[in-house]
Amino acid sequence: MLQTKPRFQSFEEYLTYDDGTDYLYELFNGELIEVPPESGENVGIAGFLFLQFALLLGHLRVRGHGLELEVRGEPKNRYPDLTIIREEHIQQLARRNTIRLSMAPPLLVVEVVSPGELQYERDYIAKRAQYQDRGIPEYWLVDPQQHTVTVLELQNSTYIEVGSFRDGDSICSPHFPELALTAAQVLNAGQDTGQDTGQ
Repeated sequence: MLQTKPRFQSFEEYLTYDDGTDYLYELFNGELIEVPPESGENVGIAGFLFLQFALLLGHLRVRGHGLELEVRGEPKNRYPDLTIIREEHIQQLARRNTIRLSMAPPLLVVEVVSPGELQYERDYIAKRAQYQDRGIPEYWLVDPQQHTVTVLELQNSTYIEVGSFRDGDSICSPHFPELALTAAQVLNAGQDTGQDTGQ
């Protein structure tokens, strides 16, 4: 992760910044931390889920890694691998793909866990706490290293594990029960297994 020079006193000040690149940054203690590119495996999994949710909800309700989510704590923003937005967000995000704290939370976020202890702690602990605080009703952790898809549901302001799914287990989504996917379909979507992951 590369740090750049500008310092920001507020999230609003950060939102006016444009360095003329397409880089994504997290705002951490007033400094910009460049978000590294995703692995091919992570992109494959997120892309597969994008297609599945788009078929269910329409493409405008599904946002990929470029959606910015303002959160409390540090960093001040996150870029989930996949986000299912509300109908009202479509118009609100027309000018900038950022869900502010003043807006309703998205319906679901998905993080594909990258290898390493730091990434594990970031997705399973730090992001979980921030997404829970943000009031996001459903959070998926797709973990290729553990071969699991863990689904969390917000109940009384706390994430409760709905299930940790593996292999041929059907993923149980409380808010999208019509989604018919197995853990293997999702986890294999990031690899060239010679098999079609479609339904």
